[in-house]
Amino acid sequence: MITRLERKNKPLASIPRFLLRVVWNFSLAIFITLFSLLLGTVGFWYFAESSGIDSLHNASMILSGMGPVIEFKTQSGKLFSTFYALYCGIVYLTLMGIMLAPFYHRMLHHFHLEEDTRGNQNAHK
Repeated sequence: MITRLERKNKPLASIPRFLLRVVWNFSLAIFITLFSLLLGTVGFWYFAESSGIDSLHNASMILSGMGPVIEFKTQSGKLFSTFYALYCGIVYLTLMGIMLAPFYHRMLHHFHLEEDTRGNQNAHK
């Protein structure tokens, strides 16, 4: 379900609709975070040959931007850690965009409505 945003010539979305949009975007961000955490956990378990709890701990630390916790002994573990860290950087930026999009859109839409109102008032004079 992709929520459609109102066009600039349409009225501002109601507060309940806006809050539903915020909840939807935050839910999507949580899903992507959980998927990324699962991907990292399985990857560290398989490629770095670490235990399940160490894999989860390491994946969550890298996903949060803190960095790896365990030292990788295998070359495949080091390669996975490299690509997972790059992936996490992209995911972080994407999540910020997803979570801030409803607020940013509402702010810009509000400014367009004010602009149209001022433009219409000047046209009638």
